[in-house]
Amino acid sequence: MKPQILSACALVLCLTVPVFAEDRGKLIFEDDFERNESQETKDEIGKGWGTNSRTRAAGNKQVDLKNGAMYIYIHKVADHAVSVTHPAEFRDGSVELRFMLENEKDSLGLNFADLKYKKVHAGHLFMAKVNPRYVELTDLKTGNMDLKTRELRLAKKLPPELQEQLKTKRKRFPVKLETGKWYTLLVTVSGEELTVKIDGRTVGSFSSAGVAHPTKRLLRLSVPRNAVVDDVKIYAKSTHG
Repeated sequence: MKPQILSACALVLCLTVPVFAEDRGKLIFEDDFERNESQETKDEIGKGWGTNSRTRAAGNKQVDLKNGAMYIYIHKVADHAVSVTHPAEFRDGSVELRFMLENEKDSLGLNFADLKYKKVHAGHLFMAKVNPRYVELTDLKTGNMDLKTRELRLAKKLPPELQEQLKTKRKRFPVKLETGKWYTLLVTVSGEELTVKIDGRTVGSFSSAGVAHPTKRLLRLSVPRNAVVDDVKIYAKSTHG
């Protein structure tokens, strides 16, 4: 190849690489789950992970580390979806992980929370939920988990105008995911915008005020049935100080 052509190719490469590069910010946590537990009767994830098994499943094991991955499964006595938690402090940032759903009825939710914010139930801010048929993005802070709204909802006293408003707090995007297959999920938070990519392809974005909550503090992996998770990475592009 002629030197002039080489130079031209190099110039094109230099100009195009930054376009495709994705700046996710600082990697603040990662886990490949390549470790063993000391026993098989209680949750023992390690690396700062917590679960709700003690309070919601009578202490029974609902998370198992095996084959270099985290297997999450709801116990028969549980009265709530399995919640596997880890600190995730940022204003804007992203969570990347690999996941596998082994049944058509399975799902995995990435629920972002701020337990210090007392105007919503249990700190719920927003969630990205994935199942084999669709991805659902939901603003919980200004939607169903707002304390006043939740009280009306539980009392079945939601006025029609509020019911209509709540419909604007979530958005669904159809997908076709195979069971028993690994996928890479990327959930990105930027201002009011929540975006989901699966295997590098953008599934959908949703903008809502609750997503812009300045202090995301906790990631909850919400699993009502079963899910397998691996290679979790949490990035902070901007922090809340």
